[in-house]
Amino acid sequence: MTRRPLVAGNWKMNGLAASRAELEMLKDRAPRNGVEVLLCPPATLIAGFAAEAAGSAVQIGGQDCHAAASGAHTGDLSAEMLADAGAVAVILGHSERRADHGEGEAVVRAKIEAAWRAGLTAILCIGETEAERDGGRTLDVVTGQLSASLPEGATSERLVIAYEPVWAIGTGRTPTLAEIAEVHDRLREALGGPLGAAAGETRILYGGSVKPGNAAEIFALENVDGGLVGGASLKAEDLLRIVEAAAP
Repeated sequence: MTRRPLVAGNWKMNGLAASRAELEMLKDRAPRNGVEVLLCPPATLIAGFAAEAAGSAVQIGGQDCHAAASGAHTGDLSAEMLADAGAVAVILGHSERRADHGEGEAVVRAKIEAAWRAGLTAILCIGETEAERDGGRTLDVVTGQLSASLPEGATSERLVIAYEPVWAIGTGRTPTLAEIAEVHDRLREALGGPLGAAAGETRILYGGSVKPGNAAEIFALENVDGGLVGGASLKAEDLLRIVEAAAP
């Protein structure tokens, strides 16, 4: 089964107007090598970045959305607002949202439904803590998060899974290749329940300290379809090297 690789850059709470220079370099040099490139800047930059990237090999996404389409939710953004600003996808269920804002599976599930309602691709993040890994619970945790967070009606066109071991995000630590492969293989199997045959067409990204130096060996694993990249996505030069590593 051929799945188009995806490299998604998550800028988190980083980036000002001057950061447009990184986008300009990225869009000017991003190779059309069969890899889908998605950049998810902070909300203040989405509309400007989407206009700048129009017609290039780079698409723009958001980092979160509210479950409601509109209403009295000060400081929040709806999925419809992201789409209106030019976003094509949104990251949901990231461990930093779960930890900083107490988001559980029910909240994540409602946000995924909102993303689909607005025509956005949902990038569902799942992953275990260090204590869960050390306790031998990794596979149970990630499959449990997948099952509880995924609404009915999932398709390979509007869903991407991102496995991000919480203990590896931003730490410079990564699981072994065997550990990454074990989780991705199990997630592929688990997707067969809600998606049936389409599980083989659904992309599963690896995240958690993806860098130019380790991207190629991670992306070479059978059920790894690209990466959700944090710190290394802030510099176009680094992200371009990761995109090159993801080429089929």
